[in-house]
Amino acid sequence: MSAEQERPRLVPTGTCWCGCGAEAAIGAFFARGHDKIAEAALLAVRFDGSVPRLLQEHGFGPARSVTDEAVRQGRWHACPTDGCDYKGAPAGLRLHLKKPHH
Repeated sequence: MSAEQERPRLVPTGTCWCGCGAEAAIGAFFARGHDKIAEAALLAVRFDGSVPRLLQEHGFGPARSVTDEAVRQGRWHACPTDGCDYKGAPAGLRLHLKKPHH
């Protein structure tokens, strides 16, 4: 079993996980929009508000692509069109494929 599979399943509690105390919808971890607030606060607290520092501290950067790793793990997908460098989550790829390719 991989380290990823060993992580405990997270369960929504009905209270927003950003720490604001607001009620979250059934099955949701956050009040609407508060996932981005929590993400920004975590970046501020742990990584000086810097996405490059977050990437570097996790072993990613110009020499090791985080998007390539997401594809390698099967969490993201690469566009199947020859010459297209797009990589994204399944929903993003579906939207991308609706656009014309040059």
